[in-house]
Amino acid sequence: MASGKTEQQKYKVVRQEAEFEIRHYPSAVMATVRMNETSYGEMSGKGFRKLAGYIFGGNESETSIAMTAPVHMDISGKGSSMSFVMPSEWEYEKLPKPKDSSVILENSGEEYVAAIRFGGYASDASIRKYSDKLKQLLEQHGIGWYGNFRFLGYNSPFQPLFRRNEIIVSVRWDKKLQQTD
Repeated sequence: MASGKTEQQKYKVVRQEAEFEIRHYPSAVMATVRMNETSYGEMSGKGFRKLAGYIFGGNESETSIAMTAPVHMDISGKGSSMSFVMPSEWEYEKLPKPKDSSVILENSGEEYVAAIRFGGYASDASIRKYSDKLKQLLEQHGIGWYGNFRFLGYNSPFQPLFRRNEIIVSVRWDKKLQQTD
């Protein structure tokens, strides 16, 4: 995942602030698992293994599918989901069916999100810290948000330096908000 050759999910920055940005993500094809785990620590290993199994040939045609970045995680007290974005050359209809029935293929809707970046290894504490910070920044700028704050991880666990993590949340976006305050 840390390689410069790894495809990253496409997005367009529509507003840049000093500590966060607003992005538009077009629809993307995702492989997703939903689980009962309620923390990053519980979800990260289990979810990753299931999704990696799918892209490393655990599918009806035993096809290998390239890893992309970031890995999406939506963690709440009611359960969690983890998603891998499928490479852009794959269309939903052409993806092989997963052998593991807990892996679901789906199209995400397009959305506007606020994003804040942080380094180091992610943890439940750092995810809470940056979720709280992003919430405070959005309130200061008068930007409405909805849904869960979600984690995006860009690096392999074997990359100790120059790590990229982000917290995102869906925002109510209006073109007039594109100008900075």
